[in-house]
Amino acid sequence: MATLKVSSSVPSPSEDAEQLKTAFEGWGTNEDLIISILAHRSAEQRTLIRQTYHEVFGEDLLKSLDKELSSDFERAILLWTLEPGERDALLANEATKRWTSSNQVLMEVACTRTSTQLLHARQAYHARFKKSIEEDVAHHTTGDFRKLLVSLVSSYRYEGDEVNMTLAKQEAKLIHERIKDKHYSDEEVIRILSTRSKAQINATFNRYQDDHGEEILKSLEEGYGDDKFLELLRSTIQCLTRPELYFVDVLRSAINKIGTNEGALTRIVTTRAEIDLKVIGEEYQRRNSIPLEKAITKDTRGDYEKMLVALLGEDDA
Repeated sequence: MATLKVSSSVPSPSEDAEQLKTAFEGWGTNEDLIISILAHRSAEQRTLIRQTYHEVFGEDLLKSLDKELSSDFERAILLWTLEPGERDALLANEATKRWTSSNQVLMEVACTRTSTQLLHARQAYHARFKKSIEEDVAHHTTGDFRKLLVSLVSSYRYEGDEVNMTLAKQEAKLIHERIKDKHYSDEEVIRILSTRSKAQINATFNRYQDDHGEEILKSLEEGYGDDKFLELLRSTIQCLTRPELYFVDVLRSAINKIGTNEGALTRIVTTRAEIDLKVIGEEYQRRNSIPLEKAITKDTRGDYEKMLVALLGEDDA
């Protein structure tokens, strides 16, 4: 469930564009006005505002925002204002250039989007960067990471609920055998994770637990330690089966450590506010005994805090 609050009586795109132009003029920028508009418009509405702003003023709204804003608030506004496919393309491109964090972000984009959303991200990547996401991921990764990540970002899964229980039993047995032999990057394991529908994968891992007496993630704990590929594999499985738990873990790490990881916090709030941030927030509170909104307001300040709170649906608008 989404947390984004959109008013039942939204002004026209031209009115919103005019108001945004007003927010940029005079002595200083009116950040509150920007938040009151953009943080309460759907992706479709934000796209129309951008188009109208360009038609009326001959300027790119994103460039105007970039010129007027700064720091974490700017990042949050810019990511939010992008179309979802554009945003995912940008996040993926940035991730290919940061080896230390790229694997998780690339996997996150590939595994927590629908097939159509991932296709839109790949198309946006083509348009913006003049190459394919698969090409960049393959170029910037190596070995087992490359095998898994290229397969994941190339995926176009069946989205229906139908499952084949015979296949689930067979593939649960296969995965158990590979894990027992510590063949975590086996081609058959990667094939299953990157091609099967999420419903089929859930059925397979439910059968895995029934037949072998423990959850798949528990089986992968042995030798976890500093094994980065095994860490990525575990996160992949979590994103495909219980994405809200993955996002809660990322948020907890981003907020609760000394020094907030604004990059991760901004990414999750802006990418999930229109999808399932309410579910993530409920799970966060259940596991951490504090509302997500309170955890965020304890660790953030100023306009950045206001923007995140608005996307959480906790402001007064």
